[in-house]
Amino acid sequence: MGEISSIENILMLFIKLTSDFGLKIFVAVLIIIIGNVFIRFIKKVLKKIFIKRAVEQAVSSFLLSLINGVLWVLVFIAALSHLGVQTASFVAVLGAAGLAIGLALQGSLSNLAAGFLIIILKPFKVGEAVEVSGNTGVIDGINLFNTEMRTFDNRKIIIPNSQIMNNTIINITCEDTRRVDFEFNVSPQNDIQKVKDIIKYTLENHQLILTEPNYLIRMSKSTHSSLDFIVRAWCNTADYWTVFFDITENIKEEFQKQGILYAVPKNEVYIVGN
Repeated sequence: MGEISSIENILMLFIKLTSDFGLKIFVAVLIIIIGNVFIRFIKKVLKKIFIKRAVEQAVSSFLLSLINGVLWVLVFIAALSHLGVQTASFVAVLGAAGLAIGLALQGSLSNLAAGFLIIILKPFKVGEAVEVSGNTGVIDGINLFNTEMRTFDNRKIIIPNSQIMNNTIINITCEDTRRVDFEFNVSPQNDIQKVKDIIKYTLENHQLILTEPNYLIRMSKSTHSSLDFIVRAWCNTADYWTVFFDITENIKEEFQKQGILYAVPKNEVYIVGN
């Protein structure tokens, strides 16, 4: 009788342990299933947000992959914890590994963060001409880690994104219109009003000069050897260099036709006697 009682006790204990562990396994599987549904829902919502915000495809794909991985790690930790596995050491190992990877990829992560800022804040877009980090050219591509630029003499420059965000960015073509500045130095022998009339005539007869905002013609400086005139005119951004070169050439031609003399630099020599 004693042996039978011992066997029954062992069987009861086994059944209890099995049922308890089976329940834990069931709950753990349920956690994974619910986690899967939750992760799918989160990714679906984020995709809609990214599409609505017009986030770049490369960035949205990377973010979705990153979020998907992080959420699955959390789900598995929750499932293992319910099974009785001590997850504190597991989390500590993950944290240490993440710290080590972060330190090893510090430069790359800095470029990655800067890439997100460039894409989200949009200081420039593909196709725009910019000046940044001592380089001037047209943006060919914005990637997660670097930005591709094509210079005006057709060279390709790849700039790390962190270097871009840590420097001043000058966007040359983001606005529809630009001001073109000129300076003309003529001889003091010329009539001031005649010079201004010639410049005015040249500006008004160029079809690319805008009437709003209007141009400006003023004498900025008068010396014994030169009369300096500043000219400020507005044009569409795409016409900037055409206007700059045309007006420079046309005014030179008009000055020659009207007998306007350019300023000639003078050097004064003083002889000091003994």
